[in-house]
This record gives sequence, structure tokens and C-alpha cells, in this order.
Amino acid sequence: MRLMKIDPRALVDNPDRSRQTPSTPQADKMLLASIKVLGIIVPPEVAPQTNGGNGFVINAGHRRTRLAIKAGLEEIDILVKDEADNDNGAMRSFAENIVREGLNPVDQWRAIERLIALGWTEDAVALALALQVRVVKQLRLFASLLPAMLDQIAKGDSPKDNQLRTIAAAPLDEQAEVWKKYKPSRAYPKVDWHWVATALTKTRMYAKDASFGDDLAQAYGIEWALDLWAPEGEDGRYTTNAEAYLGAQQEWMANHLPKRGIIVETNTWGGPVLPPKAERIHGKPSKSDHTAMYIDRDGKVQSVHYRMPEAKKAKSKSGAKHGTGETVVSRPRPEITGNGVKMIGDFRTDALHDALGRAPIEDDTLMALLVLAFASQNVRVDSGAGGEYGYGQRFGRLAAMLFNGEGDLAFDIDTLRVAARLTLIEVLSCRENATRSGIVARIAGEAIGADSFLPNMGTDDFLSCLSRPVIEAACKEASVSLCKTVRETRAALAKHFTTNSFVHPAALFAPDAEKLRDWLSSNTVVVKDQAADAVTDKPEAREDEPIVAPDAGQPADGEDEGFREAAE
Repeated sequence: MRLMKIDPRALVDNPDRSRQTPSTPQADKMLLASIKVLGIIVPPEVAPQTNGGNGFVINAGHRRTRLAIKAGLEEIDILVKDEADNDNGAMRSFAENIVREGLNPVDQWRAIERLIALGWTEDAVALALALQVRVVKQLRLFASLLPAMLDQIAKGDSPKDNQLRTIAAAPLDEQAEVWKKYKPSRAYPKVDWHWVATALTKTRMYAKDASFGDDLAQAYGIEWALDLWAPEGEDGRYTTNAEAYLGAQQEWMANHLPKRGIIVETNTWGGPVLPPKAERIHGKPSKSDHTAMYIDRDGKVQSVHYRMPEAKKAKSKSGAKHGTGETVVSRPRPEITGNGVKMIGDFRTDALHDALGRAPIEDDTLMALLVLAFASQNVRVDSGAGGEYGYGQRFGRLAAMLFNGEGDLAFDIDTLRVAARLTLIEVLSCRENATRSGIVARIAGEAIGADSFLPNMGTDDFLSCLSRPVIEAACKEASVSLCKTVRETRAALAKHFTTNSFVHPAALFAPDAEKLRDWLSSNTVVVKDQAADAVTDKPEAREDEPIVAPDAGQPADGEDEGFREAAE
């Protein structure tokens, strides 16, 4: 072979080349950037034309040649094979592409470190290789890894980006201790990088979540590191000095407490521990309400508003208020508070809608539920045209599913089933507001097994709505020991239900039997027999079938025939 220079535009593509599929735009962009900065590193290999021409046919390097032309190069180096191959270079082209192997990440890092040692900057390396500077920085994290880990990564067993970040942030001695436990073996040749990263994880506190400024950061000796995996445009600075970070947050809260504000601790789930008998305010607070500031699990400063109950007048031993003859009788707390009833309504509605969307429902049950849905207390039929947000438009979009493009009523059974399910989801609701469907929603939920779609109610929010006897009964059933206070008992129960599901019996869909009988009794109608002339007109009437003569309550001849319904 001999080396010579030539205008890349004079080279002829080989029709027998192995790589016919176009390369990706991203790969072309990377190679083009490299050619612009460094030129062609490996010259294309060519051979003389065999069809009588004086030019050269490319055996290897079609993409390099094409991008050199795009880069505007007037000349490039080529390797000329003196004699043309019998197969027009087909085998050489195939072998050159199939045996090529890209550099593994560790070798890429070593190559980058070599360039950095020769005076290249990270920006220059990124420009030459058409990489983001962030990628170059990420590869340079390998410098902080244990050599044994680098050897494993070079074999193709690499951690994920977030795992690499965690491992590289740990000291080498800690990496070595963890590696002893999780290094590969004959039985398990692959490393479980998740556990390696978990063992080396340190809590990160981010600058973007800090309420304090640079003055407190300096006072507490906080040094920020840069998270290379943070999204573009986001402050990716963080510190692992959690103690100093939380101390600065605490001091900031103390310096910025509102007039009626206090700093509170957090419970096991990261929520604020409010003063006894305090009522949390979720809406707009009034001037007399209080503010509680706390630090959540992520180290962020949060604040909530609460209201203290009004001070009650002292009562005498006889049970009467001082200064009055009125006897005060304390009411026992209900088993479930009003807020708990609302939560159950939300739970039921979500479970019912989930079941209507996903549970198996037979067609006959589906039709029965549609009939049932129109008996809901939240359903009405307007005689006039609905307004912009009327019921007609609300259900019209579902009815439109049953029409084709020509405006004909044409649908398949699957489309009808979907439309029926969506209609039921629109109508049926168990929520404690104007959308409540009443007992029919619970009947429907029981019919389709919506109980299995109810969520875990063993949360602190819901358990706080239950009375002490109910909490203690739940503890007994779940084999959870009672604590000194109701709050501690509730916390223990909630912790138990993080791994075990809890559904309060009152939340199940099956309606109360007595209420169901009352509803059926008030809605059952008696259908009278048809008029006698409608019966006698039947040619197939049997001789033993009674003939009912018309009376005052039945239609006479010439009138419309129908049924007369009377409430039972």
C-alpha cells in the first residue's frame, strides 16, 4: 500500500460495501466535529477501479470521505491498494466493519486524561469529539474509582450514571471496604452496583432547597459540590455535610419566624408535630391563626398554619358552668369523624372508577349498571337544550364515540363497552358532596368487586379520624402493641400498615341491608296487567288464560294502550 493525497470528491463509492444503512445524525455530527478539529485520523482505504476508469474505489472509509467533503477539506490522505480485489473489496469491507470495536468507557477516560495531561482542556476535548462538556466531566469521575472497579467496568459491567456519581463521591478506603462485600465471584460474575452505591450513599443537601444565603453557608463551613447529573439550568450544588446544612436552615427559621410562629419537630413520616389540640388550616389563614415552621425529610423549610381551640370556661364539679345553672354534657367522639367520612367517600369513588375502568364486567351486568346509574340521586335529565357546560354536552362526547365519520350510528361491541364504562365513571360517585350518587354507587361497587381497588387507609391522616376504641380494636386485630398515648399508638399502627394494607370495614361498598331494603321498597313499582282488549287480540291466547275486562283504570277502545304503574 502507498499513501497519497487526493481530493475526496474524486473518490468513487463502492456499490458492494457492507455498511448500507445510513449512520445516525448524532454519530455523523460527532465525526464531523472531529474532522473539523483534527482532520481524518485514519485515511480511507481505496483500490483502482476495475471497469477501465482511472479513479479509485473506496473499500473502507465511505463515511469519513463523505464528512470530509461536508467539512470543506480540499485534500485528504488515502491508502491506495496497488491491485484491485477480485471481489471488489467486499470481504475487506465486511471484515473492517464487523471486527471494529469501540472504546469502553474506562479506555475513553484514560484517553481523555492523556489529552488533559498534554494540555487539552475539557472544553477542547468536548468540541473535538462533539460531546457535551458534562459527558467529559462524567467520564473523568473514573479517576475517583477503585482500580478493581475500573477493571470490572472495562469488561462491560458498568454502573448507572447516578450510581457512578455516588460511588465516585466516596473515599477510596470506603470503596475498598464495600468492594470486599460486593465484588464479583464465579457464582455471580456481575456486580450488583445498586447495593454498592447504596452502601456508599451519603445524604445530599442541595443549594436549591436552602432558605439560607451565602453568609450562613460560610458561617457553618458549608462547601458546595457540583452535581454533574443535574438538569440543565438547575442549581446542582450540594453538600454532604447534613449537620451544618440543617443547622443553617434552623438558624434561618429562627431569624424569620412570623409574629404567631413557632418551630416544631417532625414525626416519623416527616410531617409537623403541632401543639396539642391544634387544628391544621389548609385554606387561607386568618390573622388570629398560628404558623408552624419545620424542616422536612429533604432538608427544605416548610410552614403550615393551625388554629387553637377557644379556651373553655371552667366547670364546677356538678357539671354546671360557673355563673349559670346549665349542665354541660360532653359528647363522645364518633367512631369516624366527618373528615374521615369525606376521605372514605373519596377512597370509594376512586376505587369505583378504577374498577369500572379495569375490572372484568359481563355485558349483562354492564347494562344493568347503566340502568341503575340513572337512579342515582346526582342524575337529572333536562328537558331543554343544555348550555355550554350542560349535561347534554357532558355526555355528548361519549355518545359521539358511537358514530362513524359519515354521521351514522355505527360501532362495534368493544367501543360500546368503553363508552358504557366511561358513562358510568361520569355518573357514579361516592363523594360527600353534590356529586354523590347515593346507595346505587355502593351497589355498583359491590357488583363489580371494587373493594379490591380500595387503597391502603393505614395512613396517619386517615387513622387520626378514628376514635380511640376503633384504633385499639385495629391494633388488636393487627397484633400491634398499645402505647402510652393515642398518638403513639396511631403512629405504631401507621408504621405497621406501611407493609400491610388496611381497609376500614366502614369503607367497604356493600350497603347496609336495612337501608337497601328501604331504598328498594321506595322505588319498587307494581305493573298492572295490560288492557283486556290487548290480551284478547293475541291469537295464541290459551283457553285457561283469564280475560280481564277493562275497568275505569284501564284504557278504553281507541285510546293508547299502556301500563298503569302504582307505587307499592
